[in-house]
Amino acid sequence: MGGPLGQHQKWSHGYFSFPKLEGEIGAHMQFNGKEHLVWSLNNYLGLANHPEVREADAQAAADFGMAYPMGARMMSGNSIHHEELENDLGTFVGKEDAYLLNYGYQGMVSIIDTLVSRNDVIVYDAESHACIIDGLRMHMGKRFVYKHNDIESCEKQLEHASRLVEQTGGGILLITEGVFGMSGAQGKLTEIIALKNKFNFRLLVDDAHGFGTMGKTGAGTHEEQNCIDGVDVYFATFAKSMAGIGAFVAGDKVLIDYLRYNLRSQIFAKALPMPMVIGIKKRLELLKTKPELKAKLWQIATALQTGLKDRGFNIGNTNTMVTPVFLEGDLYEATALTRDLRENYGIFCSIVIYPVIPKGQILLRLIPTAAHSLEDVQRTLDAYTQMAEKLKAGYYKENKLQTA
Repeated sequence: MGGPLGQHQKWSHGYFSFPKLEGEIGAHMQFNGKEHLVWSLNNYLGLANHPEVREADAQAAADFGMAYPMGARMMSGNSIHHEELENDLGTFVGKEDAYLLNYGYQGMVSIIDTLVSRNDVIVYDAESHACIIDGLRMHMGKRFVYKHNDIESCEKQLEHASRLVEQTGGGILLITEGVFGMSGAQGKLTEIIALKNKFNFRLLVDDAHGFGTMGKTGAGTHEEQNCIDGVDVYFATFAKSMAGIGAFVAGDKVLIDYLRYNLRSQIFAKALPMPMVIGIKKRLELLKTKPELKAKLWQIATALQTGLKDRGFNIGNTNTMVTPVFLEGDLYEATALTRDLRENYGIFCSIVIYPVIPKGQILLRLIPTAAHSLEDVQRTLDAYTQMAEKLKAGYYKENKLQTA
């Protein structure tokens, strides 16, 4: 009962699932009444409690309240602040225009639904985020999936799609991510764009984790790979580097104008509240004017990943700040070692098990941020070394958490 994750709710709720982290957002928070070093928050640039951000958020709430503007953007909920933020975002990511979205997940679902008709074909990466998958479920036409970051497989699916659209008269939309949130691997944007020399398609990139963290200025993974012009539809959220709520989509002006007048989730929904709009403007300003924030993030990420590799841990093929640690073990060992890390070492990180990853594997995902310190890294490396030794010795099989 309860589905692949919900079946565990009886014993996992409140601890492994739906845990309560308390106190000010940062690298150190309270969990179950004790201080924990937290590696589970996508507060990449440490902006959640930056004093200038807190001040901007508070002042905007005092000036406008949480209700303003009232109504959907198209009808009565537009403002100069919304439009200024859109202009700033479009320019920053190298596109002609941008459009604000209330939520990232909802936004991606709606973008896919709006861009394609039943005659169009979608080609997408096998490890695409759930919001992309749900957007695909709304598509009434055909779709083809290619092996994760496998350009040969991608080309093969584009061949299938090209033959099909010759019959339907539609187009092809290819969807990938800039940074894959579980593995930390960058999407192969440059190689995909090169396929445009052979196939006629448009490229949509979900860069939720890349915006603010990748590229010289933090503009995103398309800046990191020097292929800004090749990305037709650029999407990112405010829930990661911007430590906020909402999202945006950017591209050519004709595309964004089309979305403004056809994106149903925005046409029929209340506008993003003013405190968040003004707050995101401040966050974007800090991203552009304080490069030391991104530099600190990468100092921590590099130290953490280098330390893990030097100690023999498998962190996959991440080439971003996302830091997965792959271990071998079953559900019982996964829960036991996670509890050990929390209760005896004071380290809180996310645990990922089947069905998200294959059976017999455990994934501990670490999210470094600019709020962490090198001392935090060393504390974590020492704890992980001891944890790995216990796992190898069978300690967590003998001291497994009872889940019946």
